[in-house]
Amino acid sequence: MVRRVLGDTLRCIGVSEDCVSDVLLATSEACANAVRHGGPAKRYEVTAAIGQGRCELRVADGGLGIGAVPRQYPPGDAEHGRGILIMESVVDEIFFDITPGSGTTVLLRKELDWDEEFLARHDRELATV
Repeated sequence: MVRRVLGDTLRCIGVSEDCVSDVLLATSEACANAVRHGGPAKRYEVTAAIGQGRCELRVADGGLGIGAVPRQYPPGDAEHGRGILIMESVVDEIFFDITPGSGTTVLLRKELDWDEEFLARHDRELATV
């Protein structure tokens, strides 16, 4: 549901499809980590804000907190461990607020690229975006 709402919103205001894909990939990875590490209830909260030409996304869970941010991809046969590195590769900024025993909040920021054809077809001012 998060991907649908966020993707539709970004497309509706004229964000390029490549940029939408990057934001949605990072969102999926952050949500997957929240489900995997989010504690017994597997609950998490997603907050998105779009403004000043960028998208800012927060994904917070109530799990034990991640131990460390990996610096390299795991071996090719590993089933897990690529999510954070994937997020880093598609967004402009990524921050972690880790409170051991109380959860992790991931903050993702991405400068938005605009679909010029969309903007030309929709004669409107995007001053507040």
